[in-house]
Amino acid sequence: MKLYTSTFAPNPRRVTMFIAEKGITGIEQVMIDLAALENRSDAYLAKNPFGRVPALELDDGRVLSETRAICTYLEGLQPQPNLMGEDIEERAFIEMADRRVELHLFATIANCVRHTHPGLAQLEQPQFADFGASQGEKMREAARWLDEELGRHAYVAGERFTIADITAYCALEFGRGLMKFKPGAEGFTHLQAWRDRIAERPAASRN
Repeated sequence: MKLYTSTFAPNPRRVTMFIAEKGITGIEQVMIDLAALENRSDAYLAKNPFGRVPALELDDGRVLSETRAICTYLEGLQPQPNLMGEDIEERAFIEMADRRVELHLFATIANCVRHTHPGLAQLEQPQFADFGASQGEKMREAARWLDEELGRHAYVAGERFTIADITAYCALEFGRGLMKFKPGAEGFTHLQAWRDRIAERPAASRN
């Protein structure tokens, strides 16, 4: 299999961190240079018509895109260590937590960065600075919610590490790099402590 990825993009990092947590080996990584617009080349668009990374090319030539779908496939190939739920009840609650993080934290960080950072202007045309700024405010609303959740339990979806933690961590790291967002500096002490714990995991190193 081949994973089409990009070094600093947050969604590919979610997949590579998921792969590292599960200890999956043998997947070739193919780097796509977003700055050079390789994701918009005819060759790449033939694999993913939306021109986004990541994308997983299976051994039979089919291409699976969308981060959650790729992780679901990999979880099925290698069920342990389990990151998406052992039974239907746990799977539902993990998916709920992961989806909330993706929609309310990850997406708002991404929108803020894509519409306010000059380095991403060529990837987001046109940029709407006011929209980006409003998304930065909404991101902090989501951070407040997550901070409260992490005051009640050790991980995003409960008492063990799951895909929801991967999504939240990669979102925060993207925000830390391009928004200079540091949870502790804004009073989100539970979120900061959780982030620091996750950063110590081997899979959280830049992969």
